[in-house]
Amino acid sequence: MKAFVTGVGGQLGHDVMNELAKRGFEGVGTDLAPEYSGIQDGTSVVSMPYVQLDITDPDQVRKVMNEVKPDVCIHCAAWTAVDKAEEFPDKCRLVNAGGTENIAKVCEELDIPMMYFSTDYVFDGNGTRPWEPDDPYAPLDVYGKTKAEGEEAVIAHVKKFFILRIAWVFGTNGHNFIKTMLKLAKTHDTLRVVSDQIGTPTYTYDLARLVVDMIQTDKYGKYHVTNEGGYISWYDFTCEIFRQAGITNVKVIPVTSEEYGAAAKRPYNSRMNRSKITENGFKPLPDWKDALARYLDILKKQGETD
Repeated sequence: MKAFVTGVGGQLGHDVMNELAKRGFEGVGTDLAPEYSGIQDGTSVVSMPYVQLDITDPDQVRKVMNEVKPDVCIHCAAWTAVDKAEEFPDKCRLVNAGGTENIAKVCEELDIPMMYFSTDYVFDGNGTRPWEPDDPYAPLDVYGKTKAEGEEAVIAHVKKFFILRIAWVFGTNGHNFIKTMLKLAKTHDTLRVVSDQIGTPTYTYDLARLVVDMIQTDKYGKYHVTNEGGYISWYDFTCEIFRQAGITNVKVIPVTSEEYGAAAKRPYNSRMNRSKITENGFKPLPDWKDALARYLDILKKQGETD
């Protein structure tokens, strides 16, 4: 099987490529940079085929995908800067909606499955009930709106699709909340962290395993995928990060979203019902505390927790 993977310079794309190589599958990675720009950690992604690609250019997308002739497309590329999306809505939409539509159209022309990664931001973020895969769209901000538009493009143009909604993503290749907290802990003795946004994290290493499991099946549709474990707030997450990392000299203060302030409105309720994963015979992701422990161990070996 040959997989066409977009956005390999990001957290998820990097781990997907490594998982493909681990299983003996061929992965062709793409991103905006002329050469692979992710971490050079000796993992297999750096030796896999790589093609520069601007997904917002439909002619380039068609040309590259027809040359690669993949058996499946795993579309990881996205605009994920939530606050900057409010400042540059057209640029965000060009990537998340337009770029996804470009990929989707060629997937259908080639008659191959497409996997698209979305977010709980496509919902309104209210209440306490976990979101179901078929709940209606009601995004609160530009990022959420453009990701919903990306979903609609996939559904409109591709018959064989997987839509995986993920949340609170962290991985080794790139920036994320955990790395930010560890960095701030080196220079601050007090941190204010939001306590009224509730959800669960997603470790890209674990997600990549499920991704490769899924693309070998025809169990298409919408899924909610995060690590298992109880629902938590960003405040709870920070406390557990510091506990596991042995950081005891930083006071973490819970604050409301309103007190914290941000350019984009975040969902209070990021709980997602993950039961469809096991209902379709897939192995769920491990508990988020276990994922965090494994992740911190990697960061320690890389010298990022010193």
